Amino acid sequence: MSLIPRLIAEAASALPQAIALESGSARITYEELEAAANRLASCLKQLGAREEGVIGVCLPRSFEQIVACLSVLKSGAAYLPLDPAWPQERLRNVLSDARSPVVVTTGSLLDILSGDNRTGIAFDTISAAPFADDAGTGIVDPAIRPETLAYVIYTSGSTGEPKGVEITHGNLANLVCWHRQAFALTNADRTSHLAGLSFDASVWEVWPTLCSGACLVLADETTRTSAALLQDWIVDRNITVAFVPPVLAEPLMKARWPTATNLRFLLTGAETLHAFPARDLPFTVVNNYGPTECTVLATSGRVPNARDDVTSPTIGSPIPNTNIYFLDEDREPVDDGESGEIYIAGACVGRGYRNRPQLTDERFLADPFSSTPGARMYRTGDLGRRLPDGEIVFQGRIDNQQKIRGYRVEPDEIATLLNRHAAVVSSAVIADGKDEDKRLIAYFVPSREAHVTMEELRAFLAELLPDHMIPGAFIKVDALPQTSNGKLDKAALPKPFTDDAPTLSPYREPDTPTERRVAEIVTKVLNTGRVGADDNFFLIGGHSLLGTQVVLQVRRAFDVDLTLRHLFKAPTVASLSACVEQLIVQKIASMSEEEAQRQIESAPAPG
Repeated sequence: MSLIPRLIAEAASALPQAIALESGSARITYEELEAAANRLASCLKQLGAREEGVIGVCLPRSFEQIVACLSVLKSGAAYLPLDPAWPQERLRNVLSDARSPVVVTTGSLLDILSGDNRTGIAFDTISAAPFADDAGTGIVDPAIRPETLAYVIYTSGSTGEPKGVEITHGNLANLVCWHRQAFALTNADRTSHLAGLSFDASVWEVWPTLCSGACLVLADETTRTSAALLQDWIVDRNITVAFVPPVLAEPLMKARWPTATNLRFLLTGAETLHAFPARDLPFTVVNNYGPTECTVLATSGRVPNARDDVTSPTIGSPIPNTNIYFLDEDREPVDDGESGEIYIAGACVGRGYRNRPQLTDERFLADPFSSTPGARMYRTGDLGRRLPDGEIVFQGRIDNQQKIRGYRVEPDEIATLLNRHAAVVSSAVIADGKDEDKRLIAYFVPSREAHVTMEELRAFLAELLPDHMIPGAFIKVDALPQTSNGKLDKAALPKPFTDDAPTLSPYREPDTPTERRVAEIVTKVLNTGRVGADDNFFLIGGHSLLGTQVVLQVRRAFDVDLTLRHLFKAPTVASLSACVEQLIVQKIASMSEEEAQRQIESAPAPG
């Protein structure tokens, strides 16, 4: 099995003048990449880099960052990618936890990250011209083995403390080999690099490209977070294979593309993909799934336009040398088609968590279904089921299910259905509040030409979902914010139910007897101040449980057969009042003259 440093050295030997890295108008060749990485690798070895050692790399998105990571691999050590945008305390804590003796960084961070028995080295001090022609061409190629540590990436932990995932050269080589074959990568390809620096998707972007002699194109910080800018960038830069997280991939899948685009594959993953691609896309969308602990991904599959047996795209099937098990609470296999916890086994399973043997033992378990001695499987905490054709349906996190008024709810299921609305480009659904006050909030990105109201979206979902699964608020956003690792940044979403929430209407006084009576009922149920005629019950703190109280009181006040479904479809005081008046008219129309007169006399008096 050829490992990454050797494969890149071979590409550089075969294609020395080919462009390896491109950013804006800047480019470096494979010959220059090798020379710069060899020079830094020699420097790192002098500072004590060794097999199984961990070298920190804290540099911004740049040629230097990629050179530094490659140089660490060449030195025989494992690299630890760090984002300079992290808080300084977090950077220091991660370096200390990883027991990293050396960190390659910028001059501005050198003093901050040095110390604690750790040597800091500023990349720009290694040479005044790091990509100069005379940098040297000797290949630094230690006797690394498949079981040797290649990189460590820290992920967020449930305790609030980040945990380092250890991945070996063998793990990485399996990913690279599969990717090059699956997407027919050659030296003619131009691939994107836009994943967060400390996100393992960057591993997937960088190494298969450089091992193929292809060109890796770095996106700038503004472009990589905007679907519209990213589409133009992909077309203008002639990108052929691009990884894009779902929050950006979904709008790209609905966008209009020029037929001449060179993009062959749009790869996505990291979070649930809710939408199917448009039928006229000039490229293939591929959905992928896998935790950091299993070397970026474990399953992959091309996404069709739609399927009758699933509401959202599947996550494909296992990549080569990988097994997926669906197990019950006793870790026994469930039948095909039944839901079970996803366990991953095979060549992608990493070594474990750095310096956390107890946590490693809890998540990396002996594989009872394998005949290979020492084989292990990783417990993901995700739910899924296998379809008859072998494709896998992802059903969310076991711990992501929400309990709304006694019902178990999977927010991703709601977002998947919301994305079917023609005016919605992408969406996310989260739970807000605690206990009985917990309610679902939908955030959505509208298409450019769409003019959709919250009432329309609520009515749309009301035709597809039970009452307890309909969000209490629909908040329009220009884009779904994402974290550095491509996941939804929930903390950056606008807060619902505030005076300046983007979905609230200006106050308008209720001006009919019915509106005034309905507004009085809503005010009492919500225990709030004045309620205007255009105020949406669900946007000012209401939910289905409180809605039931409103419905019961309105029914008693007007003697009509109002239901909770009426409130969902007519959530404002004005619209609900109109609904009540329509029910009254329908009821009177079916009455005798004497019964009708009694109904009119019992109606609320003006005032």
